[in-house]
Amino acid sequence: ILSFYYRRMIPERILRLAQHGAFNMHGSLLPRYRGRAPLNWAILNGEREVGVTLHVMVKRADAGDIVDQEAIAIGPEETAGDVAPRLAAAAVRLLARQIDGLKAGTAPRHPQDETLATVFGGRRPEDGRIDWHLPAERIVNLVRAVAAPFPGAFTQARERKLMIWRARLAEGGGRPGEVLSLRPLRIAAGEGAIEAMQFGFEGEADNETSEAVLSALAAGDVLGEA
Repeated sequence: ILSFYYRRMIPERILRLAQHGAFNMHGSLLPRYRGRAPLNWAILNGEREVGVTLHVMVKRADAGDIVDQEAIAIGPEETAGDVAPRLAAAAVRLLARQIDGLKAGTAPRHPQDETLATVFGGRRPEDGRIDWHLPAERIVNLVRAVAAPFPGAFTQARERKLMIWRARLAEGGGRPGEVLSLRPLRIAAGEGAIEAMQFGFEGEADNETSEAVLSALAAGDVLGEA
């Protein structure tokens, strides 16, 4: 049995039917980032490396023996959408080099180190809401973690939902959420500031640097307030 990002736990009675084993391709370097949305969580936490793991399926999610892994680097400004295609390509390479062993029942198996295991849950669109009291680096990582094709990071801006699709660290500081400048669009965080590079109001067809947003805002506005 081969599983690729299947979202439901397969019962043990089914797993036992596979004479040569049941295997899953997981989007992290196990035992770290077991559970849901591993790529998004890794970028949110500022990781500089992610990867894929082919492992044996057991009763607990992502806890079975490791067959093989492949790591890839994450660039400092890359989003989850940038990295995801490279993860998929790594999964293809990994399976290609192990498929003969899987079919023959001779693929290697290495127990996971439980002392290194971390587990993360699913994410919802609402989890993309920006808390401007957080440090600027954490906010930039959130933007990167949930950028398209994921639901995106957002904040309140004059009673409208402002989506921020790309951002980077910037100079300056002020009240959390304060608009420091419009061109470029710099916003103060709890520590430091960010520069929003790609943004738009929810529902806009073009989420590049939005003139509608820049026309609606003014320096000194505070984002995130109802």
